[in-house]
Amino acid sequence: MTENAAAAPLTRYDLSMSETLIDTAAEAAAEEISFNRSFEGPPGALVRLSPLVRRMVAGNPGPMTFTGTCTYVVGSGEVAIIDPGPDSPWHTSALIGALARETVVAILVTHTHKDHSPGARALQQATGASIIGCAPFAPAKQAAGDEPGKIIRLDGAHDPGHTPEKIMREGEAFETSDFSLVCVETPGHTMNHLAFCLPQEQALFSGDHVMAWSTSVITPPDGSIRDYMASLEKLRLRDDRIYWPGHGGPVTEPQRFVRALAQHRRQRERAILARLGNGDETIEAIVSRVYEGLAPALRAAAGLSVLAHLEDLVARGLVTADGPATLATHFHPA
Repeated sequence: MTENAAAAPLTRYDLSMSETLIDTAAEAAAEEISFNRSFEGPPGALVRLSPLVRRMVAGNPGPMTFTGTCTYVVGSGEVAIIDPGPDSPWHTSALIGALARETVVAILVTHTHKDHSPGARALQQATGASIIGCAPFAPAKQAAGDEPGKIIRLDGAHDPGHTPEKIMREGEAFETSDFSLVCVETPGHTMNHLAFCLPQEQALFSGDHVMAWSTSVITPPDGSIRDYMASLEKLRLRDDRIYWPGHGGPVTEPQRFVRALAQHRRQRERAILARLGNGDETIEAIVSRVYEGLAPALRAAAGLSVLAHLEDLVARGLVTADGPATLATHFHPA
Protein backbone atom coordinates (compact mmCIF):
# COMPACT_ATOMS: atom_id res chain seq x y z
CA MET A 1 0.00 0.00 0.00
CA THR A 2 1.45 3.35 -1.09
CA GLU A 3 0.57 6.78 0.28
CA ASN A 4 1.42 10.12 -1.32
CA ALA A 5 3.72 8.80 -4.03
CA ALA A 6 5.88 11.34 -5.84
CA ALA A 7 8.42 11.28 -8.63
CA ALA A 8 12.03 11.62 -7.51
CA PRO A 9 14.88 13.30 -9.42
CA LEU A 10 16.98 10.14 -9.54
CA THR A 11 20.13 9.18 -11.34
CA ARG A 12 20.53 5.67 -12.74
CA TYR A 13 22.11 3.20 -10.33
CA ASP A 14 23.48 -0.19 -11.30
CA LEU A 15 22.64 -2.45 -8.34
CA SER A 16 25.33 -4.92 -9.40
CA MET A 17 27.88 -2.44 -8.02
CA SER A 18 26.80 -3.33 -4.50
CA GLU A 19 27.91 -6.90 -5.00
CA THR A 20 31.51 -5.78 -5.27
CA LEU A 21 31.39 -4.87 -1.58
CA ILE A 22 31.23 -8.58 -0.80
CA ASP A 23 34.12 -11.02 -0.97
CA THR A 24 32.21 -13.61 -2.99
CA ALA A 25 34.55 -16.46 -2.09
CA ALA A 26 34.15 -15.83 1.62
CA GLU A 27 30.42 -15.28 1.20
CA ALA A 28 29.98 -18.65 -0.48
CA ALA A 29 31.77 -20.42 2.35
CA ALA A 30 29.96 -18.59 5.14
CA GLU A 31 26.96 -19.94 7.03
CA GLU A 32 24.44 -19.55 4.22
CA ILE A 33 24.65 -15.78 4.23
CA SER A 34 21.94 -14.82 1.76
CA PHE A 35 21.54 -11.19 0.76
CA ASN A 36 18.23 -9.85 -0.51
CA ARG A 37 18.64 -7.22 -3.23
CA SER A 38 15.08 -7.40 -4.57
CA PHE A 39 14.00 -4.29 -2.70
CA GLU A 40 10.85 -2.50 -3.85
CA GLY A 41 9.72 0.94 -2.82
CA PRO A 42 9.96 4.02 -5.08
CA PRO A 43 11.49 7.15 -3.54
CA GLY A 44 8.93 9.62 -2.29
CA ALA A 45 6.28 7.00 -1.56
CA LEU A 46 5.19 6.45 2.03
CA VAL A 47 4.65 2.69 2.12
CA ARG A 48 2.81 0.77 4.84
CA LEU A 49 4.97 -2.09 6.16
CA SER A 50 3.07 -3.12 9.29
CA PRO A 51 0.31 -1.77 11.55
CA LEU A 52 2.79 0.64 13.17
CA VAL A 53 5.52 1.12 10.55
CA ARG A 54 5.70 3.03 7.28
CA ARG A 55 8.76 3.77 5.14
CA MET A 56 9.84 6.40 2.63
CA VAL A 57 13.05 5.96 0.61
CA ALA A 58 15.20 9.03 -0.07
CA GLY A 59 16.31 9.69 -3.64
CA ASN A 60 20.00 9.05 -2.91
CA PRO A 61 20.92 5.70 -4.52
CA GLY A 62 24.57 4.69 -4.77
CA PRO A 63 27.12 1.93 -4.18
CA MET A 64 27.08 2.61 -0.42
CA THR A 65 23.36 3.42 -0.06
CA PHE A 66 21.73 0.81 -2.33
CA THR A 67 18.40 2.26 -3.53
CA GLY A 68 18.58 5.07 -0.97
CA THR A 69 18.21 5.77 2.73
CA CYS A 70 15.11 4.35 4.42
CA THR A 71 13.22 6.87 6.54
CA TYR A 72 10.72 5.21 8.86
CA VAL A 73 7.49 6.61 10.27
CA VAL A 74 6.26 4.88 13.43
CA GLY A 75 2.68 5.20 14.66
CA SER A 76 -0.37 6.99 13.30
CA GLY A 77 -1.69 10.43 14.16
CA GLU A 78 1.19 11.17 16.52
CA VAL A 79 4.28 9.75 14.82
CA ALA A 80 8.01 9.39 15.33
CA ILE A 81 10.43 9.53 12.42
CA ILE A 82 13.58 7.41 12.38
CA ASP A 83 16.52 8.54 10.21
CA PRO A 84 15.14 11.54 8.29
CA GLY A 85 17.84 11.06 5.68
CA PRO A 86 20.21 13.36 3.79
CA ASP A 87 20.07 17.12 3.39
CA SER A 88 17.52 16.86 0.60
CA PRO A 89 14.74 19.45 0.27
CA TRP A 90 12.97 17.05 -2.08
CA HIS A 91 12.93 14.18 0.44
CA THR A 92 12.01 16.41 3.39
CA SER A 93 9.18 18.02 1.40
CA ALA A 94 7.84 14.63 0.33
CA LEU A 95 7.92 13.41 3.91
CA ILE A 96 6.21 16.51 5.32
CA GLY A 97 3.57 16.34 2.59
CA ALA A 98 2.85 12.69 3.29
CA LEU A 99 2.34 13.48 6.99
CA ALA A 100 0.33 16.69 6.52
CA ARG A 101 -2.58 15.39 8.61
CA GLU A 102 -0.39 13.90 11.35
CA THR A 103 1.83 15.31 14.09
CA VAL A 104 5.54 14.51 14.23
CA VAL A 105 6.38 14.21 17.94
CA ALA A 106 10.01 13.02 17.72
CA ILE A 107 12.86 12.61 15.24
CA LEU A 108 15.21 9.73 16.07
CA VAL A 109 18.64 9.25 14.49
CA THR A 110 20.63 5.98 14.44
CA HIS A 111 24.00 7.53 13.52
CA THR A 112 25.55 10.65 12.05
CA HIS A 113 26.43 9.64 8.51
CA LYS A 114 25.31 12.25 5.98
CA ASP A 115 22.77 9.93 4.40
CA HIS A 116 20.92 9.50 7.73
CA SER A 117 20.94 12.56 10.00
CA PRO A 118 21.15 15.96 8.19
CA GLY A 119 17.47 15.93 7.22
CA ALA A 120 16.59 16.12 10.90
CA ARG A 121 17.21 19.87 11.08
CA ALA A 122 14.88 20.83 8.23
CA LEU A 123 12.29 18.41 9.54
CA GLN A 124 12.56 19.92 13.01
CA GLN A 125 12.12 23.43 11.61
CA ALA A 126 8.97 22.31 9.82
CA THR A 127 7.43 20.31 12.68
CA GLY A 128 8.93 21.54 15.95
CA ALA A 129 9.70 17.95 16.97
CA SER A 130 12.71 17.18 19.17
CA ILE A 131 15.76 15.45 17.70
CA ILE A 132 16.83 12.53 19.88
CA GLY A 133 18.93 9.39 19.57
CA CYS A 134 22.62 9.09 18.81
CA ALA A 135 25.33 11.38 20.14
CA PRO A 136 27.05 13.98 17.93
CA PHE A 137 30.01 12.78 15.89
CA ALA A 138 33.29 13.01 17.83
CA PRO A 139 36.35 11.61 15.99
CA ALA A 140 38.66 9.79 18.37
CA LYS A 141 41.75 9.11 16.28
CA GLN A 142 43.43 9.46 12.91
CA ALA A 143 43.02 6.79 10.27
CA ALA A 144 45.90 7.39 7.92
CA GLY A 145 49.66 7.35 7.58
CA ASP A 146 52.20 10.14 7.45
CA GLU A 147 52.38 10.39 3.69
CA PRO A 148 49.82 12.87 2.30
CA GLY A 149 49.21 10.64 -0.70
CA LYS A 150 48.28 7.78 1.60
CA ILE A 151 45.77 9.70 3.69
CA ILE A 152 42.18 8.59 3.17
CA ARG A 153 39.63 9.99 5.60
CA LEU A 154 35.94 9.15 5.76
CA ASP A 155 35.11 11.79 8.36
CA GLY A 156 33.50 13.63 5.45
CA ALA A 157 30.78 11.00 5.55
CA HIS A 158 29.70 12.35 8.96
CA ASP A 159 27.25 15.13 9.75
CA PRO A 160 29.06 17.64 12.02
CA GLY A 161 25.87 19.65 12.54
CA HIS A 162 23.97 16.93 14.39
CA THR A 163 22.98 18.37 17.78
CA PRO A 164 20.26 16.28 19.45
CA GLU A 165 18.16 17.60 22.32
CA LYS A 166 18.56 14.24 24.02
CA ILE A 167 21.21 11.53 23.63
CA MET A 168 19.60 8.15 24.20
CA ARG A 169 21.38 5.39 26.12
CA GLU A 170 20.91 1.63 26.33
CA GLY A 171 17.39 0.76 27.48
CA GLU A 172 16.01 4.30 27.38
CA ALA A 173 12.70 4.66 25.57
CA PHE A 174 10.68 7.23 23.70
CA GLU A 175 7.01 6.49 24.35
CA THR A 176 3.57 7.54 23.15
CA SER A 177 0.19 6.07 24.02
CA ASP A 178 0.46 3.73 21.02
CA PHE A 179 4.10 2.62 20.86
CA SER A 180 7.54 2.80 22.40
CA LEU A 181 10.99 2.93 20.83
CA VAL A 182 13.72 1.47 23.04
CA CYS A 183 17.39 2.33 22.50
CA VAL A 184 19.81 -0.53 21.77
CA GLU A 185 23.44 0.62 21.60
CA THR A 186 25.15 -0.98 18.58
CA PRO A 187 28.59 0.60 18.03
CA GLY A 188 30.77 -0.77 15.25
CA HIS A 189 29.69 0.77 11.96
CA THR A 190 30.19 4.04 13.83
CA MET A 191 31.04 4.75 17.46
CA ASN A 192 27.68 6.43 18.04
CA HIS A 193 25.46 3.90 16.25
CA LEU A 194 22.11 3.03 17.83
CA ALA A 195 19.27 0.70 16.94
CA PHE A 196 15.70 1.16 18.14
CA CYS A 197 13.40 -1.64 19.23
CA LEU A 198 9.64 -1.47 18.68
CA PRO A 199 8.42 -3.96 21.32
CA GLN A 200 4.80 -3.85 20.15
CA GLU A 201 5.87 -5.63 16.94
CA GLN A 202 9.12 -7.29 18.10
CA ALA A 203 10.83 -5.21 15.43
CA LEU A 204 14.25 -3.56 15.41
CA PHE A 205 15.25 -0.52 13.37
CA SER A 206 18.84 -1.65 12.77
CA GLY A 207 20.25 1.37 10.92
CA ASP A 208 23.42 0.41 9.04
CA HIS A 209 24.50 -2.20 11.58
CA VAL A 210 22.58 -5.04 9.91
CA MET A 211 21.14 -4.78 6.40
CA ALA A 212 19.59 -7.41 4.14
CA TRP A 213 21.27 -6.18 0.95
CA SER A 214 24.96 -6.12 2.01
CA THR A 215 27.43 -6.29 4.84
CA SER A 216 28.03 -3.12 6.84
CA VAL A 217 31.15 -1.13 5.97
CA ILE A 218 33.48 -0.78 8.98
CA THR A 219 35.97 2.03 8.48
CA PRO A 220 38.43 3.51 10.98
CA PRO A 221 38.77 5.92 12.63
CA ASP A 222 35.11 5.75 13.59
CA GLY A 223 34.35 2.10 12.88
CA SER A 224 35.55 -0.81 15.02
CA ILE A 225 35.47 -4.51 14.19
CA ARG A 226 35.64 -5.42 17.87
CA ASP A 227 32.64 -3.22 18.69
CA TYR A 228 30.79 -4.44 15.60
CA MET A 229 31.21 -8.10 16.52
CA ALA A 230 30.14 -7.44 20.11
CA SER A 231 27.05 -5.63 18.84
CA LEU A 232 26.24 -8.54 16.52
CA GLU A 233 26.41 -10.90 19.49
CA LYS A 234 24.13 -8.60 21.48
CA LEU A 235 21.55 -8.71 18.69
CA ARG A 236 21.89 -12.48 18.27
CA LEU A 237 20.77 -12.94 21.87
CA ARG A 238 17.64 -10.83 21.39
CA ASP A 239 14.24 -12.13 20.28
CA ASP A 240 13.39 -9.57 17.58
CA ARG A 241 11.34 -11.05 14.75
CA ILE A 242 12.21 -8.57 12.00
CA TYR A 243 14.76 -5.82 11.32
CA TRP A 244 13.97 -2.65 9.39
CA PRO A 245 17.41 -1.47 8.17
CA GLY A 246 18.76 1.87 7.01
CA HIS A 247 18.93 0.71 3.39
CA GLY A 248 17.04 -1.98 1.51
CA GLY A 249 14.35 -4.40 2.57
CA PRO A 250 13.74 -6.15 5.89
CA VAL A 251 15.82 -8.84 7.55
CA THR A 252 13.21 -11.53 8.13
CA GLU A 253 15.28 -14.15 9.96
CA PRO A 254 17.41 -11.84 12.09
CA GLN A 255 19.14 -14.30 14.44
CA ARG A 256 20.19 -16.58 11.59
CA PHE A 257 21.29 -13.62 9.49
CA VAL A 258 23.33 -12.12 12.34
CA ARG A 259 25.10 -15.45 12.89
CA ALA A 260 25.95 -15.55 9.19
CA LEU A 261 27.31 -12.00 9.28
CA ALA A 262 29.57 -12.87 12.21
CA GLN A 263 30.83 -15.95 10.38
CA HIS A 264 31.47 -13.84 7.28
CA ARG A 265 33.65 -11.47 9.31
CA ARG A 266 35.57 -14.36 10.85
CA GLN A 267 36.23 -15.75 7.38
CA ARG A 268 37.40 -12.31 6.20
CA GLU A 269 39.77 -12.25 9.18
CA ARG A 270 41.16 -15.67 8.25
CA ALA A 271 41.66 -14.51 4.66
CA ILE A 272 43.66 -11.49 5.85
CA LEU A 273 45.79 -13.66 8.14
CA ALA A 274 46.42 -16.03 5.24
CA ARG A 275 47.65 -13.18 3.03
CA LEU A 276 49.98 -11.99 5.80
CA GLY A 277 51.28 -15.55 6.10
CA ASN A 278 51.98 -15.54 2.36
CA GLY A 279 54.12 -12.42 2.65
CA ASP A 280 51.65 -9.63 1.85
CA GLU A 281 52.62 -6.86 4.27
CA THR A 282 50.59 -3.89 3.07
CA ILE A 283 46.89 -3.17 2.97
CA GLU A 284 47.16 -2.45 -0.74
CA ALA A 285 48.56 -5.93 -1.38
CA ILE A 286 45.96 -7.60 0.84
CA VAL A 287 43.07 -5.79 -0.87
CA SER A 288 44.31 -6.83 -4.31
CA ARG A 289 44.09 -10.51 -3.31
CA VAL A 290 41.19 -10.65 -0.86
CA TYR A 291 38.98 -8.36 -2.95
CA GLU A 292 39.87 -9.59 -6.43
CA GLY A 293 37.77 -7.92 -9.11
CA LEU A 294 36.72 -5.04 -6.86
CA ALA A 295 35.59 -1.90 -8.68
CA PRO A 296 38.30 0.80 -8.46
CA ALA A 297 35.83 3.25 -6.90
CA LEU A 298 35.43 0.92 -3.91
CA ARG A 299 39.08 0.09 -3.24
CA ALA A 300 39.49 2.89 -0.68
CA ALA A 301 36.56 1.59 1.37
CA ALA A 302 37.93 -1.95 1.11
CA GLY A 303 41.31 -0.75 2.35
CA LEU A 304 39.73 0.87 5.38
CA SER A 305 37.77 -2.32 6.06
CA VAL A 306 41.01 -4.32 6.02
CA LEU A 307 42.58 -1.71 8.29
CA ALA A 308 39.71 -2.19 10.75
CA HIS A 309 40.40 -5.93 10.84
CA LEU A 310 44.15 -5.37 11.23
CA GLU A 311 43.64 -2.93 14.11
CA ASP A 312 41.67 -5.62 15.90
CA LEU A 313 44.22 -8.35 15.09
CA VAL A 314 47.06 -6.18 16.42
CA ALA A 315 45.09 -5.48 19.61
CA ARG A 316 44.54 -9.22 20.07
CA GLY A 317 48.24 -10.00 19.60
CA LEU A 318 47.75 -12.01 16.40
CA VAL A 319 49.49 -9.47 14.14
CA THR A 320 52.37 -7.04 14.61
CA ALA A 321 52.75 -3.66 12.93
CA ASP A 322 55.72 -1.46 12.07
CA GLY A 323 54.26 1.42 14.05
CA PRO A 324 50.67 2.59 14.63
CA ALA A 325 48.12 0.77 12.49
CA THR A 326 47.47 2.99 9.48
CA LEU A 327 46.84 2.57 5.77
CA ALA A 328 50.58 2.97 5.14
CA THR A 329 51.80 0.55 7.84
CA HIS A 330 53.47 -2.80 7.14
CA PHE A 331 51.94 -5.73 9.04
CA HIS A 332 53.28 -9.20 9.90
CA PRO A 333 52.01 -12.38 11.55
CA ALA A 334 52.78 -12.38 15.28
